[in-house]
Amino acid sequence: MKKDIEQKIKKLRQIIDHHDRRYYVENKPEVSDQEYDRLMKELEKLERAHPGLVTPDSPTQRVSGEVLAGFETVSHREPMLSMDNTYSADEIREFDKRVKKNLEVDKLDYVVELKIDGVSVSFLYEKGRFIQGATRGDGFKGDNATINLKTIRSLPLSIAAKKSPDLFEARGEVYMPRKSFDKINKEKEKIGEDLFANPRNAAAGSLKLLDSSMVAKRHLSMWIYGVGYVEGTGFKTQSEALSFLKDAGFRINPYIKKCHTIEDVISYCDTWEKKKDSLGYDIDGMVIKVDSFSCQKALGQTSKSPRWMIAYKFPAERKETVLKDIVVQVGRTGTLTPVAMLKPVELSGSTVARATLHNQDEIMRKDVRIGDHVIIEKAGEIIPQVVEALKKKRTGKEKKFSMPSRCPACNSKVESVEGEVALRCENLSCPAQLKERVKHFASRQAMDIEGMGEAIVNQLVDKELIEDYGDIYSLKLDKVTDLERMADKSASNLISAIEKSKTNELNRLVFGLGIRHVGVRAAWILASRFNSLDKIASLETEELEAINEIGPVMARSICSFFRSRENRKVIEKLKKAGVSLVTSDPIRKSKISYGAGKGQGTRLLEGKTFVITGSLEKYSRQEIEELILKLGGNASSSVSKKTDFLVAGKEAGSKFDKAKKLGVKIINEEEFRKLIFKL
Repeated sequence: MKKDIEQKIKKLRQIIDHHDRRYYVENKPEVSDQEYDRLMKELEKLERAHPGLVTPDSPTQRVSGEVLAGFETVSHREPMLSMDNTYSADEIREFDKRVKKNLEVDKLDYVVELKIDGVSVSFLYEKGRFIQGATRGDGFKGDNATINLKTIRSLPLSIAAKKSPDLFEARGEVYMPRKSFDKINKEKEKIGEDLFANPRNAAAGSLKLLDSSMVAKRHLSMWIYGVGYVEGTGFKTQSEALSFLKDAGFRINPYIKKCHTIEDVISYCDTWEKKKDSLGYDIDGMVIKVDSFSCQKALGQTSKSPRWMIAYKFPAERKETVLKDIVVQVGRTGTLTPVAMLKPVELSGSTVARATLHNQDEIMRKDVRIGDHVIIEKAGEIIPQVVEALKKKRTGKEKKFSMPSRCPACNSKVESVEGEVALRCENLSCPAQLKERVKHFASRQAMDIEGMGEAIVNQLVDKELIEDYGDIYSLKLDKVTDLERMADKSASNLISAIEKSKTNELNRLVFGLGIRHVGVRAAWILASRFNSLDKIASLETEELEAINEIGPVMARSICSFFRSRENRKVIEKLKKAGVSLVTSDPIRKSKISYGAGKGQGTRLLEGKTFVITGSLEKYSRQEIEELILKLGGNASSSVSKKTDFLVAGKEAGSKFDKAKKLGVKIINEEEFRKLIFKL
């Protein structure tokens, strides 16, 4: 009897999954909504009667109704790096030349895809079953959004594809269709709530909801654009991976095209620039990828983006408005930035009332004046900027603008920095800088102090409760409770969040310090390599420059930061407050085993430079590079006379030949593992 029920439940799930795919993925429904609902109710009834037979991949589990307290942070097995952008056909051709030169080839296939304007997400599958979904976050870690992502009906909760990898990550873009966006904003308008600015913001906001039943009502959708981490069966090309994903039941955009020449790529981009508005969802450009995975691996990546892909961004929408005034803002490093105060205007889905003017030279070059009619656009579809002044519309009442000689926030004399256009306030006690530094320190990618937003930071500085971000850890509950709009519970939560941040990983702290030119990736490299803030602070410029991905400008900036007496005082406050200044787990668990080797501990590969090339079988390139960094070595993307080892997989290509020519030691994956034992 029980076996019969199990079979019936299994059959119902298969039927419902089939209809989900026909309706949400292939857009070819086979049954009426009434019949679909009947099947779902029958399955729900059987599962209620036999709760022991409910599985996580059952169609009934898409909406759990669970209300989360917050989102868990999870690590990506391979980084979800951002893309470099290009804005013209000539820049696309330059990308093609650069790629071919690095690969030493004359011909290359590309895959061209629509750039969906949504939220990048990874979907992890183990033995064909969906086990975890995560947002991109900072590229290395994101929010565990599994429960919310399950509400997307086009996402298969299980797959039965032939030769499916044991563990693999599908990557895609979650978006809100325009119809859903319009419907939600109409509902918000009726009840007097603030409207979403655009579908992308609506999708991002929906994924952050803590109640999955609310997410389900937003009717999010998605397109899968490729794979990330793969364990087991691999793929040779992007085309092959997309074919597998489509066969497995994932929703693949029908407008993906394989191009054999860069001129075909440009032509296809032009086609979609003209008809992008014909879609039922927003796109803001095209994504161009090298098709071959072995070529992708050979090209590698910079600290921020892969070298084998690029985004072609469509020209930004432009609007005319009036420049009512120019105000000067002071950033966390003291840089003075002129900002245009505009007559509000709708631009690319949001209301724009401010736009950057960059610096005095830019204002003079464009001859922008207060009172001008101006053309504005969103640079990269994000930051509004003034493109030009409409001089023919001038009345004579317009006023020229000059940057102030004193800081508008603290009245200190501003200085010009040699080699830079920007003016800078050098007063470290400047309240405007302090506010920006504290906001950065508490931000999500840094110390992630939940509840310490702009309004709270402004009050803390204005009421002189803090003089630097080190004072955050001296805040008492009674002082926080006295702040405006801060109830007892909110104040208690903030104090708890501050306490929790003390145990953050070192890379978050390094980024949070706000060292000029040190971003998320550089902070991770420093923390992984040296495991201690004291060690990083003791480094000389030459030592820093020797590290892959840290150039002379960044090296000088790091040294300058730690030589500052004021900065050392702040770090001492952090230390006394109990903030962790070391990496709690300097070498995270890796699939690659290694030994202690001659007592050198975590500096086994000190002074050694490695290049990884070809298709690896047991380990991902990211795993090996991460381990090299953690053991003190350098992981480079190009072979030179300074290269000590080339770790070569299958289809190693030009790097293998160059290493052979230069006499570089060439080893395979197994030899790499043995090398660590021998050192």
